[in-house]
Amino acid sequence: MTPTIENYALGHWMPGSGTQQELLDASTGDLIAVANTEGLDFAAILDYGRRVGNPALRKMTFHERGRMLKALAFHLDSKKEQFYELSYRSGATRADSWIDIEGGIGNLFANASLRRKFPDKPFYVEGEPVGLSKGGTFMAQHLMVPREGVAVHINAYNFPIWGMLEKIAVNLLAGMPAVVKPATPTAYLTEAVVREIIASGILPAGALQLVIGTGHGILDHVTYQDVVTFTGSATTGRKLRAHPRLIEEAVPFTMEADSLNAAVLGLDAKPGTPEFDLFIKEVRKEMTAKCGQKCTAIRRAIVPAELLEDVQIALGKALAQTTVGHPQAEGVRMGALAGRAQAEQLRERVRQLAKTTPIVYGDLDNVEILGQDRGAHSTKGAFISPIVLLNNDPFRHLDSHEVEAFGPVVTLMPYRDTAEAIAIANLGKGSLVCSLATNDPRTAQDFVLGAATHHGRILVLNGEMAKESTGHGSPLPQLIHGGPGRAGGGQEMGGIRGVEHFMQRVALQGSPSMITAITEVYQTGAQQIEYDKHPFQRYFEELEIGETYTTHKHTVTEADISNFANVSGDNFYAHVDATSLDGTLFTGRVAHGYYILSKAAGMFVDPRKGPVLLNYGLDECRFTKPVYPGTTIGVQLTVKEKVGQEKRDETDIAKGIVRWLVTVTDETSETVAVATIMTMVKKKNQE
Repeated sequence: MTPTIENYALGHWMPGSGTQQELLDASTGDLIAVANTEGLDFAAILDYGRRVGNPALRKMTFHERGRMLKALAFHLDSKKEQFYELSYRSGATRADSWIDIEGGIGNLFANASLRRKFPDKPFYVEGEPVGLSKGGTFMAQHLMVPREGVAVHINAYNFPIWGMLEKIAVNLLAGMPAVVKPATPTAYLTEAVVREIIASGILPAGALQLVIGTGHGILDHVTYQDVVTFTGSATTGRKLRAHPRLIEEAVPFTMEADSLNAAVLGLDAKPGTPEFDLFIKEVRKEMTAKCGQKCTAIRRAIVPAELLEDVQIALGKALAQTTVGHPQAEGVRMGALAGRAQAEQLRERVRQLAKTTPIVYGDLDNVEILGQDRGAHSTKGAFISPIVLLNNDPFRHLDSHEVEAFGPVVTLMPYRDTAEAIAIANLGKGSLVCSLATNDPRTAQDFVLGAATHHGRILVLNGEMAKESTGHGSPLPQLIHGGPGRAGGGQEMGGIRGVEHFMQRVALQGSPSMITAITEVYQTGAQQIEYDKHPFQRYFEELEIGETYTTHKHTVTEADISNFANVSGDNFYAHVDATSLDGTLFTGRVAHGYYILSKAAGMFVDPRKGPVLLNYGLDECRFTKPVYPGTTIGVQLTVKEKVGQEKRDETDIAKGIVRWLVTVTDETSETVAVATIMTMVKKKNQE
């Protein structure tokens, strides 16, 4: 009996109804499963996510959500071989599937680690505080909180696993549930992963739902608290962006569309240079990885006119080594497209391009395939040869910059100088990524500054970084993924930037004491708490935000300055030579700023053994007023923020990081130095 791909909604697995769509093996044409594309109550599904999943995630802290992602990543990693086995049926080789499977799991790990950039709270304070009054009693601070809706992810067929995991990793870390709608042709892979996620029990109820099929009507029920993301064709994306409900409710919408990405060979990258070889290698790789079905794949290879023939020959030799066939057959380096429909659409696009830009490598209708003993079939399978076209006049034949053949297809085009290379690259009207192969820093700077407005990411290739480069086509979770114009105008991932897309920013105004109470971060001018016991003798749990220790006083002497100069080796003239101060800002020998900070530490530190384990570092430091001999300084040490740390193992000490505000004032009560230091403090509870 043919399996039916099911939906996971409202807390259980359920089949759809209505028209069935057959999902076929990309290499053999065999039936894998069927998907019913109708019969779902999208209003109820979205409501369930908002009512059940959202509150559960919102009350978790960033650290709890991050640990949840880490556990999920380890779980899926332990099940990855079953995903690899199924992925072969999408036409993907083992190397192709690594991008989809382990690349997706890697996104979970990366976002799990990102939790350390956030406080151990459900919300976070963004940016610097803003003073709004002369007296310091009125201020503002930006705050980020999770939205109260659902993230609706509409994904493409080329990366059914990575496409889901790279998105849900971010919304789950932000504290928002997701409804995922994968593209139907490869939805069997998405379903397999979701089944493992649900079976693990790691996510709270309602945090993830899966809907199979067309998804028609799902956007009719979104609200302004929801977020919609789309990955796919620019044409479909523009239609979704114009959906009346999105406009009426002002629903945040981010779009990552296939784009005509370019790779540029620098004028200095002659044959025989590492940069020339890297360029050829990168173009070949981006043409054949995933059979060219990558939104970041290179579609346009822009090369110096005098090197056009050299590039064509070198690329042809590289592509000749690309064996095509069943992804499990020995020796195969490029598998099949996702399906016959995708193959036919690709051929149609290539024929359109070939009207003005002839094919100079490959055969659109014939390809030798390996793996026929595994069922690979030239007509039932979705195989195609790598195709290279030539556009000798890229400013005249514009189809190369407007028509995308989504597969192993690239168009060569010449340029005369860097300005012309920039102009040609920018004819794509917005791309996800562009590469430049050059070892000339001036060329690199000129190109980047000229092309940056039209690209979401630019990779500069040279021999220095070749061994460690992740390559042209690899979006990284720490960097934004998206681009202007045709590429959709949106952004995904990007570390903290990506998380913020699923949160609401609010400008919070009030008194320093009230802002401190709300944000749990001490604000200058807020009420302070003082105890008889030195704060360095109090455990992490016992310390309170705003808790302050006021030190004794110290009068700075010339001997202090001279001694510090001798100990530190800092003999800068303003500290040691009173005769050299004419025309400077100083009226006499001035104390070293780092002496003031060091002396402040000596004044506020309690030398006795206690819960403070070590000094963790210095976050920020400013010297705001010169300190001359005879100046009397005092210090206030205030608990600014506390961030708990996780125990690495059972033998580790339970502890947290305390950020302290250090304020040094003189006898006139003016601030002469201010810093934020961090200490590692032991917890009383070692469980």
